[in-house]
Amino acid sequence: MNPTILSTLRTRVAAQRDPIIRFLREICAIPSMDSLIKDVGERIGAEMRALGYDEVRFDRMGNIVGHIGHGPRVLVYDSHVDTVGVGDPNAWQWDPFQGKVENGIFYARGACDEKGSTPGMVYGLALARDLGLLDGWTVYYFGNMEELREGVAPNAFVEAEGIRPDFVVIGEPTKMQIYRGQKGRMEIVAVARGRSAHAASNWLGDNAIYKTLPVISGVRDLDARLKTHDFLGKGVITVSKIECRTPSVNAVPDECTVHIDRRLTFGETKEEALAQVQALVPPGADIKVEMPFYNEPSYTGFFFPVDQYFPAWVLEEDHPMVQAGVRTSETLWGQKPSTGKWNFSTNGIYWTGKAGIPSIGFAPGDEVHAHSVLDQVPLDDVVRSTEWYALFPGVLAKGLS
Repeated sequence: MNPTILSTLRTRVAAQRDPIIRFLREICAIPSMDSLIKDVGERIGAEMRALGYDEVRFDRMGNIVGHIGHGPRVLVYDSHVDTVGVGDPNAWQWDPFQGKVENGIFYARGACDEKGSTPGMVYGLALARDLGLLDGWTVYYFGNMEELREGVAPNAFVEAEGIRPDFVVIGEPTKMQIYRGQKGRMEIVAVARGRSAHAASNWLGDNAIYKTLPVISGVRDLDARLKTHDFLGKGVITVSKIECRTPSVNAVPDECTVHIDRRLTFGETKEEALAQVQALVPPGADIKVEMPFYNEPSYTGFFFPVDQYFPAWVLEEDHPMVQAGVRTSETLWGQKPSTGKWNFSTNGIYWTGKAGIPSIGFAPGDEVHAHSVLDQVPLDDVVRSTEWYALFPGVLAKGLS
């Protein structure tokens, strides 16, 4: 890489440190739970317009999209800008939206998962344009909704918006390392039906909750027996939610639904995972086990129905995109980064898992802080990541030539 470009890039990023950090704090201060991202999307859109993006718009689903360039290769920087809720407000020692800065760490809801990657991506792509690092590229910043159903937003981006990238960088936290895979995920529900009766005469009813007990205990015991993969690790299964339908608190429930979260490693299929849970149902029990279908509208009223199945994916260590990510870090900071994987699920389950589009992850933050009252990101890494996001398209293009 041209030393002059590197020097200019470092100087430009250093000069933009305060605006980058201010931008992060402002988007974290805007609540965006339950995939309601209109307000934070407008703030991000305003920043992209100020930086001279060629186009800034909301797509039909309500994701914020910024576009630069008109080259033949398409690169997407993917960062979901919705967050989980705050949970118990009393568990926070500071305002979860205003946050706080202590010892160079910014604490706020979404700082780690994953608004922390947005400033670097947004500023980085503008810097890449200014430094001539986008020759041959069409690039997009894709600020999307992911927390309710990961993978749906990119799926709609490709199939409904007609934008299919050649490569994707995912902004979930990676501790400034290069991530190249994750387990898959699927949702399973076991629905038991019984017969209602007054609780004082419970023998006249058939308690649907009691029917699910063998399934619940079976899921607990099944977890230890699931397959393991050398890189992705062991499959995981857990009961995540239980709901019942009952006429009142003084009645025998006539329906009980057990929600099951299943993490799939390589070598496990959705059919096998369903069969494992179906095998836990006692003979003759009125319990239906199935994979639910997602058909909820986004905040704009846009529907994009999908199965609740998201496959595992991995890029090999020697894949050109992985190697470009590693070289970008080495070029900037003189040290070869580790490559790894996420323990949780990301939009990569669509980009690579379903669509076969090569994807890697790079971002500040550590996923152990996601969804917690210690949601946090190192501010130095937020700023440094801008250098990486700016340089990466040029390094990848060179590796592909």
